[in-house]
Amino acid sequence: MIKAMVLVGLISLGSFPVSGQPTPELRGFFRDQIGLSDDQIATITQGKAVAKILPSKVPAELIVFGAVFVDAPPEAYVRLAFDVNHLRQSPSYLNVRQLSSPPSASDLDGFSLEPDDIRSLRNCRPGKCSVQLQADAMRELQTSLDWSGPDVNAQVNDRLRRMMLDVVRRYQANGNRGLGSYHDLEHPFDVDKQLQSLLGRSQVQAAYLPQLNRYLLDYPNATPENARSMLYWERVSFGLKPTLRLNHAMSYQSVGPRGAAQVVVVKQLFASHYFQLALDLTACVPDSSRGGFYLITLKGSTQQGLTGWKGALLRLIVTSRTRSAEEKVLINIKKVLEGNQQLAGGN
Repeated sequence: MIKAMVLVGLISLGSFPVSGQPTPELRGFFRDQIGLSDDQIATITQGKAVAKILPSKVPAELIVFGAVFVDAPPEAYVRLAFDVNHLRQSPSYLNVRQLSSPPSASDLDGFSLEPDDIRSLRNCRPGKCSVQLQADAMRELQTSLDWSGPDVNAQVNDRLRRMMLDVVRRYQANGNRGLGSYHDLEHPFDVDKQLQSLLGRSQVQAAYLPQLNRYLLDYPNATPENARSMLYWERVSFGLKPTLRLNHAMSYQSVGPRGAAQVVVVKQLFASHYFQLALDLTACVPDSSRGGFYLITLKGSTQQGLTGWKGALLRLIVTSRTRSAEEKVLINIKKVLEGNQQLAGGN
């Protein structure tokens, strides 16, 4: 994720492409920070997607880079990123729904666990559970439900939705402190502390985008005037089985000496599986000569099951699928944005 913050600093300084080619600064970022070859950089410039899994010193951490040139205005991507109908049609997405303001219980209709997850919850305990939950949530599910009843699946999902609504409300009131800790493994995972650690490694973001940095860490007490925000849940198939996630998406316009660049960040608030922490950063870096922009993504996550010798084997599978999925996502975004641009030009 340090590379993500280097990218933020880069676009904040206004390192925008000219003459249809990346500037030396952007080319240097692709080559030196990401490790792309000249052929891969040329592929991106030509409008084809390139995705790469970046090295990490932490086995549980997965960092994915992706880039493609898009012949459309950068603002069009921001609108698309906040379009839940588009997300619902994206590869690997099974369902998406935006939360209303204020959020209500009906917003979480469809937020349901898989039947095998529900069966496993019956024997869940802190330190050993197949679903990422807080310890008090596990105890509540154990003691408050009729596990022998014919409607146990409906009971579990109803209780889960109420728990998630509480998570969202605590987050809106207290920020990251309201997210609590997962205790499905032996050592609890404190989401707030881990997020602070992740963002604290970047002096670049704090220097060049201090408002965004404060927004990520101090929400709801530090909201920039020009920020756009959306809370939503999704059911995705990124791993070995579908995962439920709660997310907070926000957009921000960085301003540098040569102009402005659009930045979209998605922060995970909860995930039922795999993702203990996830932070996705997307930058739209304009090309003043061609009229389009370079869509650059850096997605960092801390995931379960990627440590040890078994984890090393699983990591090979996960990284291959993740890289392929990211290229498909970028190609889909490019197709939609350029198609919309052609329709707008025709009108």
